[in-house]
Amino acid sequence: MKTPLLAFLLSLPLAAQDLPSIALMKSAADSFLGSLDESKREKAVFPFDGDQRENFKFTPQQRVGLPLKDMDEKQKDAAMKLLEAALSDKGKLKAMQIMTLEGVLREMEKNPEYRDPGKYYVSIFGKPGDEKGWGWKFEGHHLALNYTVVGGKEISVTPSFFAANPAEVRQGEHTGLRVLKAEEDLAMALVNVLLEGGKKEVIFSEKAPGEILTAENRKATALESVGVPAADMSEAQKKALLELITEYTGRHRKDLADADMAKIEKAGIDKIRFGWAGGTKRGEAWYYRIQGPTFLMEAANTQNNANHIHATWRDFEGDFGRDILSEHYHQHEKDHGDHQ
Repeated sequence: MKTPLLAFLLSLPLAAQDLPSIALMKSAADSFLGSLDESKREKAVFPFDGDQRENFKFTPQQRVGLPLKDMDEKQKDAAMKLLEAALSDKGKLKAMQIMTLEGVLREMEKNPEYRDPGKYYVSIFGKPGDEKGWGWKFEGHHLALNYTVVGGKEISVTPSFFAANPAEVRQGEHTGLRVLKAEEDLAMALVNVLLEGGKKEVIFSEKAPGEILTAENRKATALESVGVPAADMSEAQKKALLELITEYTGRHRKDLADADMAKIEKAGIDKIRFGWAGGTKRGEAWYYRIQGPTFLMEAANTQNNANHIHATWRDFEGDFGRDILSEHYHQHEKDHGDHQ
């Protein structure tokens, strides 16, 4: 049995698959803003160069933006079109299930105000379609999606954070649900095949850190180099690593995912390292890190007796579109100078 929110969200039609995601985002953002009255628009819209755009949070707390619970059905539909413009079918399902888990926690903890599936917020930054840059965010407990579009054709999709509490639902109507099953199972299979292949250095600590190390930092920087580089992996092991990486990039629609994988490949697949800490069996606390020259993916399952997963994807220069904004600015300066 689905919750009313999940049933509603999954009933929405899929975005046209043949249109570029950036065009769909602009159209969806315009439609969303057009559905709002002035008071709701004031909650949803922020300056592009203001502080809120990089206010990255995935813990339960007070947020700005317009929450789903303050939207009517038409506005919720319009908000979900934004998600459909960004997420693949798989990514959309994960996002919806993460929101469903808020309802599971509400039942478990009997705290409906604190655990509220309606407390997921939409924020629009700047004017959709502005060549200088615009963006949007969909954020709530355990789900933080950030998009920055520059020049009408370049986009940043990070920071991207998905989490699951419980990692496996063990009671109630959603018993057996594992929202981040692939993020756990693919990584656990990889660490074990590396160990079986004699690559003991993949384990960099017997004890897992209590949390992902980048936390809610607005700027992610490279962490200690640990584990096994892809250059030292067999073809099968390297293929398993790439499958795990695409579980993160594949949260997004194909054109976005392909572009991000191309960036990762250009920076050098062989330079990517995979490191593990903690236990290597289901039910044990664990942490892993995939780190390349340009990006970092971290996941940890340590809280709530190792039944609470956080999984984040960061880009060292590209979070919040910092790299494409800088390139666009310098190109504008160059073009402007050439016409003096």
